[in-house]
Amino acid sequence: MRQFVLLGHDVPLDAGFSLDDLAGGAGRLDALCRSITAAFVTSHGIREDVRVHLVVQDTVTITFDGRDLRRLNPDERSTAALVRNALEHREEAIGSLPAEPSPGIELYRRGFEATLADLEGDGPLVQLHEDGDAMVDLEADTLADSVFVLSDHHDFTDEESDVLADVVDQRLRLGPELLHADQAITVTHHYLDTDGYERF
Repeated sequence: MRQFVLLGHDVPLDAGFSLDDLAGGAGRLDALCRSITAAFVTSHGIREDVRVHLVVQDTVTITFDGRDLRRLNPDERSTAALVRNALEHREEAIGSLPAEPSPGIELYRRGFEATLADLEGDGPLVQLHEDGDAMVDLEADTLADSVFVLSDHHDFTDEESDVLADVVDQRLRLGPELLHADQAITVTHHYLDTDGYERF
């Protein structure tokens, strides 16, 4: 199972934002929706072996599970509608029990550190960052079930970096150029799909 943790620093916790203003009033939810889409959507289907955990303002985490996910289309607006629907059910999440607003989507009342703690043991924790070691220097099979952590259009905060410093197994970069999070996810998938560019 490949997993991606996305940090949404500016996404509203209130579901009242407009789907017509994802880049502004929804805190660059457009970019995060592109990342969610990149994680799941293939030419003719959905990757069932993927989970995405969207951490919103270090307060709630929306988990998307490809095994059960429905109504995810390759456009930002429909993905944003799934996020907004999840936030509308925020009050239904009680303690460690999630709200389950739609198939394949759960909302938990936990922030970044608690989300990483919950994923401990699922696989190596990998921070994707331009200052990391080159991913191509690792055998792809060592990353097969990794949890990849990416930030949105903001850098990781000092607090987030401190949390990661205590738990991260690898800090990796994908190439010489800075990439948007959705591009980084696509490159990561391609690297793992091809066993490190060895199989096509």
